[in-house]
Amino acid sequence: MVAFRRCMIFILSLVLSICMVSCEKKKEGKVIITDQEFVLRNDKENSYTIDARGKVRNVGEVDVKKVVVTGYCRSCSDLWIVGQWVITPEVEKMPNQKDVISYISVGNEESFSFEEIADLLLQVGQEAPELPEELEIVVESFETVDG
Repeated sequence: MVAFRRCMIFILSLVLSICMVSCEKKKEGKVIITDQEFVLRNDKENSYTIDARGKVRNVGEVDVKKVVVTGYCRSCSDLWIVGQWVITPEVEKMPNQKDVISYISVGNEESFSFEEIADLLLQVGQEAPELPEELEIVVESFETVDG
C-alpha cells in the first residue's frame, strides 16, 4: 500500500511538472519606431516622391529577424491627378518601398530607409509641394528567434 501511494505521488508530481512547463508563457518580440524622417525628393523635372528613413528598436523579450518596415500616406489618393499626392493601390510593396532588417537583438536599434511612399506630378511652373498629412511608418512584420 505504501509503494502504491509513493507511485501515485510520483505520477501526480510528474503530471503537475509537465503542466507547469507547458503552461509557461512564451516570450514575445516587440519592435518600435524610435526615429523617423520623411524626405521630399525631386526625382524628375516636375515629379516628386517621398522617401523615409529612421530607426527601429527591439523592445521585446527575444531577438527578432526579418523585420519589415514600410510607409503609408493615409491622406493620399490612389488616382493619378496632377497636383495631388498619389499612392500605389494596396498591392504588394516593391523592394525599394520597404526595408527588411535581417536581425535585431533585444535592446538594440537598427536603421532603415526606403523610397516612394507617395508620388506627385506637377504642371510646369507649379511650386514645389509640401509633404502631405497622415504619413506613417509601420513595422509590417517580424519573426521571433527561438532561443
